[in-house]
Amino acid sequence: MRLTRSELGNREQFEEKGIILPKFDIDRMAEKTCQSPTWIHFGAGNIFRGFIARISQVLNNEGLSDTGVIAADTFDTEIIEKIYRPHDNLTLMADLKPTGEVSYEVIASIPYALCADPDFKEDHEKIISVFKSPSLQLISFTITEKGYSLRSMDGSLLPVAVSDMEKGPSCPRHAMGIVCSLLFERYKSGKLPLAVVSMDNCSHNGDKLKRSILEIAESWNRNGFVDDGFLDYLNDESKVTFPWSMIDKITPRPDPSVEEMIEKELGMEDMAPITTSRGTFIAPFVNAEVPQYLVLEDNFPNGRPLFEKAGVYMTDRDTVNKSERMKVTTCLNPLHTSLAVFGCLLGYKRISDEMKDPLLVSLITKMGYEEGLKVVTDPKILSPEAFLREVIEERLPNPYIPDAPQRIATDTSLKVPIRFGETIKSYIASDELDVTSLTCIPLTIAGWFRYLLGIDDKGNAMELSSDPLMDDLQKELVHVKFKDKESAYGNIDGLLRNRELFGADLVECGLKDKIESMLSDMLECEGAVLSTINKYVG
Repeated sequence: MRLTRSELGNREQFEEKGIILPKFDIDRMAEKTCQSPTWIHFGAGNIFRGFIARISQVLNNEGLSDTGVIAADTFDTEIIEKIYRPHDNLTLMADLKPTGEVSYEVIASIPYALCADPDFKEDHEKIISVFKSPSLQLISFTITEKGYSLRSMDGSLLPVAVSDMEKGPSCPRHAMGIVCSLLFERYKSGKLPLAVVSMDNCSHNGDKLKRSILEIAESWNRNGFVDDGFLDYLNDESKVTFPWSMIDKITPRPDPSVEEMIEKELGMEDMAPITTSRGTFIAPFVNAEVPQYLVLEDNFPNGRPLFEKAGVYMTDRDTVNKSERMKVTTCLNPLHTSLAVFGCLLGYKRISDEMKDPLLVSLITKMGYEEGLKVVTDPKILSPEAFLREVIEERLPNPYIPDAPQRIATDTSLKVPIRFGETIKSYIASDELDVTSLTCIPLTIAGWFRYLLGIDDKGNAMELSSDPLMDDLQKELVHVKFKDKESAYGNIDGLLRNRELFGADLVECGLKDKIESMLSDMLECEGAVLSTINKYVG
């Protein structure tokens, strides 16, 4: 049994295994999408296939939509060529429940997938055609926060961004340049309305997306590639909007245990993961937890799918912002990053295994309840305390979610300003709270510095997860040495004063002494990381 459309023709073989199949005519949906596309999504990875495409699937299953969501990828075209096309754009979804039960569903709401790199001329022409279509209602993104970034840590433009700005919309390379050129095509086709929707897990994602698109467009305007009308179009909310969103679903890398179940228990073939030349580890299946949240600003100038019928919270921008702040700055993401940093140092391979350690559970519990909830933003549509309780008691301990601290530790420098910086700033701004009373957040920052040395708590060399600022961070820590406690003092001021990194000057606000002392303790010897955590939260 294989995951292809022709194999789906024999529904019985799937249903006998308990696999949920689409209730709609896939070919008819694909044909209708080709005729009148409504939705294209950039970023063809796991969160898209396991959550966002599933929203479209629900709507098609219920007869509330007759078109699907087109997948496109600007970063790693091998995903399209080696995962999507061999399986006719189908995905096998594996829902991993805390009880150990696994349920399976074939996601078939992606009619076709395209390589958005302009070098793939045929695919790129198809995407241009989609953008020129009056029926297109939204484009959405899960390209990670760094996918929107045009600048390095020092504020200078990335070489690829400079190249796109200088060469214009004819052959861009950066994701933002590619999208901006496609929006220019839509503008030339009659200033057609569109919602441009970031669904990435970052603060004020709609604004981040808009700023990057506008920076590209403004440079093209200065260089004579586009007229003033294009800038007016992008800034006219009756034509183009950049709604904010909050998304939450733990979607780990494909796990060998899930792969084995799919092959042995379901009898499915050709489901092994691949690693692309760009380092993406991806499979024809997606394994993920069941809980999921998408809170979306309802601002769509050309109409939209009936998202609320598929479990999406449709609301105003302020409520999205509050929901996002609740999750990202208090109730989930800070806890995740703390577990990631210390999990790597302590040799853990799964987040769920860390949740068996009372010391680490105490750390994140105090971080959430005692430090975070004091300044949490309450969105009203979700309860912060209930959300936090679900995270600590159900989601993170789920032993069947094969999520690794090494995955969560990726791009930590981009996460720290929001996951910890916002709480720090809230304490600084408060007349009732003392920022120096914080313990778990400074401890995690010190732990992150210790992690960046690339030596685990046993004194062994440790592979670090990728981070766009890794070289800069390690240069700042060059004088900090394992087994040299004194090297923590006076050698991290450059990092602590970096407002871009932490959202505040940590020297100025009074956290320097605490972080230095914590880092010094962690440097002392093998086992010092664990003993330091115990010292402060045990």
